[in-house]
Amino acid sequence: MHQVRPKETMPGASLAAVAMKPRLTELREFPIPDIPPDAGLLRVVATGICGSDWPMYLSERPGPRILGHEMVGYVEKIGDTARERWGVKEGDFVALEEYLPCGHCESCRTGEYRACLGTDRRLPGTVRYGSTPISKPPSLWGGYSQYLYLHPNSIFHHVPPAMPAHIAAMALPIGNGFQWVYLDGGAGPGKTILIQGPGQQGLGCVIAAKASGADTIIVTGLRSDEGRLAVARALGADHTIMADEENVTEVVARVTSGRMADIVIESSGAGPNIINSSLALLGRRGALLIASRVGGPVPNFDVDRILAFRLSLRALRGHSYQAVELALRAMASGAFPLDRMSSHVIGLHDVDAALRMVGGESEERSIHVTVEPWKN
Repeated sequence: MHQVRPKETMPGASLAAVAMKPRLTELREFPIPDIPPDAGLLRVVATGICGSDWPMYLSERPGPRILGHEMVGYVEKIGDTARERWGVKEGDFVALEEYLPCGHCESCRTGEYRACLGTDRRLPGTVRYGSTPISKPPSLWGGYSQYLYLHPNSIFHHVPPAMPAHIAAMALPIGNGFQWVYLDGGAGPGKTILIQGPGQQGLGCVIAAKASGADTIIVTGLRSDEGRLAVARALGADHTIMADEENVTEVVARVTSGRMADIVIESSGAGPNIINSSLALLGRRGALLIASRVGGPVPNFDVDRILAFRLSLRALRGHSYQAVELALRAMASGAFPLDRMSSHVIGLHDVDAALRMVGGESEERSIHVTVEPWKN
């Protein structure tokens, strides 16, 4: 079924869900800004809720803001300079990255714009989708809004017109999977990949591992993740383990005939103690890739095992342009039941409740929640 571009005329204001302070969202209207020659305006069709939106929702800093950075929509208006520079035109269906790199530093010039200081939201004065306060004109910096200001440094990806919006909104978390598993981890034929945590990022890793041709894909979770683990199997995981009911090390040893994993990806956010237990799941010359915050020092960090087994540790961050393009190709292939990942589609009025669900303050479980700002 083809995605149909909404036909309503552009109003003079954009309705948005604004995170005013921790656990408080207000619906507010913002004027549609004038668009200079090097910028544009996106009519947002869908925005995914990322797990990182929850800790941002709990923070007072940097002030009221429109959250949401997994955005897809239609280019509504574009300046002449931007049209030539971006290679997009009015009416194009696109996905946006959250990064707004400077374009001039060494990191940007070598294609590693994720390392550009302009993309680090912790630094004062930086601008980034989903984390910039509304005090920064023109305020429309987040995807939980009907319209988004397209900054001159925006990074676009063309989305196949037939792709449903709630699926297209998964491009960034699945792109993270391709970055971490394939581009950073080197997954491929003959490899055993173990993914700690079956959230949307972990499931993106399952898709990437399957697409890369990995021999064995193992996903760990808890009994409370039973539904997510079922989705992991549907996406291509060969084995799933409930870590609170089974001995993970013993199960991995059994299914790999003692060889253990070549790559372990920590995306669970389960705390410092999971680092040593993850090291124990690796075979010789294996690699531990850490994608989630550990939350403090690792007690009794097992350096001796790292030395004895010649293990590698690598910190992960976000996605490259190539990773998101690989994700969109996999998503368009029809090889993966992506609707199984989409657990909720909501409107702006339900953003607060959805963020609390993602943050674990609701009995209802989610995988990928999509905000459709035009939904009643």
